Amino acid sequence: MKEKSFEPGRDNIVLIGMPGAGKSTLGIVLAKILCMDFVDADLLIQQSCDKSLQRLIDTLGPDAFLEIENQVLSEMSFDHSVIATGGSAIYSEPAMDHLSDIGRVVYLKISFDELKQRLADFSERGVVMRDGIGMSLRDLYDERLPLYEKYADITVDVNDLSITAAARKVAAALK
Repeated sequence: MKEKSFEPGRDNIVLIGMPGAGKSTLGIVLAKILCMDFVDADLLIQQSCDKSLQRLIDTLGPDAFLEIENQVLSEMSFDHSVIATGGSAIYSEPAMDHLSDIGRVVYLKISFDELKQRLADFSERGVVMRDGIGMSLRDLYDERLPLYEKYADITVDVNDLSITAAARKVAAALK
C-alpha cells in the first residue's frame, strides 16, 4: 500500500468505496473533525446535468454516465477538502489518477454482509451496473473490490461502526 503524506496541491482526502459505505455522510463528519471543506462528487454531477444520478443512468446508460463522472472528477480542483466520490469512480483510471494527484485516497471498506444490510434496495440509488440490471449486488462487490484496493493509499475498515466512530478511525489513519 502506498502511503502519501500531505503535500502542496495534495491536501485533499478522497473517499472511495461501495455505495452505502458512508462516503458522503462520513465525509461531512470527517471534514468537521479535520476542519476541512466537504465536496460530494455525486452532487456535482447532478448539478452539472440537472438530473438525479439514477435518472442519468436510466436515460444515458452506464457508459455515458461513467464518461460524465470521469469528466467531473478529472476536472476537480479543490484544496483542503474531503471529497466523497461515487462508488463507480474507480472505473475511470484518468479520474482516479487525477484524484490521487490532488489528495490521499481513502478506501472505506465494508464487508459484503454489511453492504447487504445497508443497501437492502439499491434500485433508486444511482448505482452503476456495468453489466446491466441482471448484475447482482455480489457481482458488483466482487467486481469493484480489487479496484478500490488498487487505488487506495489508505484502507479503513468501517464495518459495524457508527458514522462518528468511523470518521474518527479515518482521521486517526490519516495521521
